[in-house]
Amino acid sequence: MDEWKVSLHGGHSGDFCEHASGTLREILEAAVRFGYHTFGVSEHVSRVEERFLYPEEIAKGWTVERVDSDFERYEEAITPLAREFADRLTVLRGFECEVVPTANYIERMEAIRDRRLPDGTSVFDYCVGSVHYVDELQVDGSPASLAETVAAFGSLETVAVRYYETVAAMVEAVRPDVVGHLDLIKKNVPRGGMDVTEITTERVQIAARAALEAVREHGAILDLNTAGWRKSLGEPYPAPWLVRLAQSMGIGFCFGDDSHRPSEVGAGLADARAYLLENGVKHITALTRNGEIGAGNISQCRISLE
Repeated sequence: MDEWKVSLHGGHSGDFCEHASGTLREILEAAVRFGYHTFGVSEHVSRVEERFLYPEEIAKGWTVERVDSDFERYEEAITPLAREFADRLTVLRGFECEVVPTANYIERMEAIRDRRLPDGTSVFDYCVGSVHYVDELQVDGSPASLAETVAAFGSLETVAVRYYETVAAMVEAVRPDVVGHLDLIKKNVPRGGMDVTEITTERVQIAARAALEAVREHGAILDLNTAGWRKSLGEPYPAPWLVRLAQSMGIGFCFGDDSHRPSEVGAGLADARAYLLENGVKHITALTRNGEIGAGNISQCRISLE
């Protein structure tokens, strides 16, 4: 077994996510076939106001109540599946946070982290801290949505600076175990015909370093996210300059396949291993469970890539 075959960001399924497909059971079966020994499922938390519903959800007639219900069903489903697969796969039960609404997302994420099963044990093992919005305007989604955000801020550079400031604030407030796709801000820049140099200016790099300092201070792990290749970016998240900077600061990396369907489980992981080695990272930092599911016994461990 390849010990480095660990993913801590992914496992989104059509059971609980509009822009995913396949069942969670199919996702976990695919993880077993790929050879993962530890697979973190980090379903998106619900977005509690209608203005944050995705256009695709609205087109299908989805409501906030529907999205809330889907996440509640995920909470009910993940522990029985983790127990069912335990002899073949360590399934870590996670959630991926949202930073909206700005006024109360911190309290919401804390409440989700603290949720308990009927027997008093924790629903979740860990949290992936991600930023998809800047001041409640989307930077994920489509190139058009990013263009609207840039128009509101006045420049792509300003959006990028504010993005990294939001990452830093999220890390300090939520204290996630894993920080997801650090430079997601780049996702729609090429497809939107925007100037890529605006997301690596001196101002942006200063803000990115401050975000990494927050990651280091709180002991979080950076997600080396393979979805960047699937999005035709030519590289994963984060970019080489950020990988090298984080490495120099002593920040650990984990893998995330960010799978949204069974066919994406494990996609790009071998390339991600080579990518880290090329940029001076010789080990990953994974999460591991010691003992029974739900006992709060999750800890970090280092796994060599060589």
